[in-house]
Amino acid sequence: MTPEKMKELLCEAIDKRGEEIKAIGRDIFTHPELGYREHRTSEIVQKNFARLGIPYRAGISITGVRGELKGRASSVRVAVLGELDGLICPQHPYADPNTGAAHACGHNAQIAAMLGLAMALVETGLLSELNGDVVFMAVPAEEAIEAEYERKLLEEGKIKFATGKQDFIALGEFDDIDLALMFHSGGDEKKVKVGGTHNGNIKKFVQYRGREAHAGGKPHEGINALNAALMGLLGIHAQRETFRDEDYIRIHPIIIKGGDAVNIVPSDVRIDMQVRGASFQAILDASRKVDRALEAGAMAIGAEVEITNSPGYMPRVDCPPLSNLFRDNAVALLGEDAVGETGHRPSSTDAGDLSQLIPTIHPYVNGAEGSFHSSELTFVDEDLAYVMPAKLLGMTLIDLLCEGAKKALACKASYKPAFTKDSYLAAWEELVAK
Repeated sequence: MTPEKMKELLCEAIDKRGEEIKAIGRDIFTHPELGYREHRTSEIVQKNFARLGIPYRAGISITGVRGELKGRASSVRVAVLGELDGLICPQHPYADPNTGAAHACGHNAQIAAMLGLAMALVETGLLSELNGDVVFMAVPAEEAIEAEYERKLLEEGKIKFATGKQDFIALGEFDDIDLALMFHSGGDEKKVKVGGTHNGNIKKFVQYRGREAHAGGKPHEGINALNAALMGLLGIHAQRETFRDEDYIRIHPIIIKGGDAVNIVPSDVRIDMQVRGASFQAILDASRKVDRALEAGAMAIGAEVEITNSPGYMPRVDCPPLSNLFRDNAVALLGEDAVGETGHRPSSTDAGDLSQLIPTIHPYVNGAEGSFHSSELTFVDEDLAYVMPAKLLGMTLIDLLCEGAKKALACKASYKPAFTKDSYLAAWEELVAK
């Protein structure tokens, strides 16, 4: 069977399941869950794998799921990824009233498309024509936004990293994977964007310790940890002109505890923070400047400060041969004018970590409207948001695995990973120690 015929059959099968795929995307969108607690969404994935007869394992990194379909030969193993979690956006119309979780980043579309592709591959039996295996991975906690909860899981030994793909890497779930395909929802003038890069980041948990005193009666007997924190944050602002434009430095802190009571001099102030940059060196340089400013704030007030660095995300690099295959399929379905280039994004993703180890793509497919990570995000074109990505991922998969998987093998051979798994883990240990 020709690749063209296989793509035709695949797209027909996906269209046949179109309403089911959109219903899954809609259901998850209205039932958001936070990282490492995506139990309902994980169940949706498991039930669909079971119904389709796809062998799977669950409970990976707490809520993660991994299903597998065998090809005619196992020349190459390709992962298709979807992210389970939402983020905290209490003002979103579909936010969980108890947790504030909302799918304001569009991960629900990833799961819907991944399951839609799984349905089509099972229904058509196309893998019997292809020289490779497909591994579906529903991965938790891409957002990594709850520092204290994540620290608790780490201390309890339930996870090794705060983000799901990183934890999957550490657990060896990618040890047998040669290439990785995923997408992200988008919302701009182009229906599809391919290629591009992302910032990486390092996370910081900062605790200032002062001394309590009566805020009205005897403030002079206290040491105001909140003032120390504010001085530290002002010091960071004073560093901004030292950051190079090409490094895309982004520093964004939130104060998660500002004291205990309004009439007590704050003695315990805590800050959650991320420092982003386009390269390892840029992240390290900015991280040192931030630490210096934070320490100066403590010194100025006479407080103490403890800075705990932890892994954020590695910068994402692209795999042009893979992106070009995805682009060609997007042009075939949507036309040249509908497809653009991503460029560099100062945001971050744990797909960046994966891209440092194996060929990985992270294109954007539209269908959403409103600012991402805000209460405005909604899906206005469900066919484009949920159904089209299943087609594009599947068509790219066929390109990779047809004709003896020659294109997949060529991608793998030409890719020069920055790390092995062991050197990757060691790099994070070194970075957070500095």
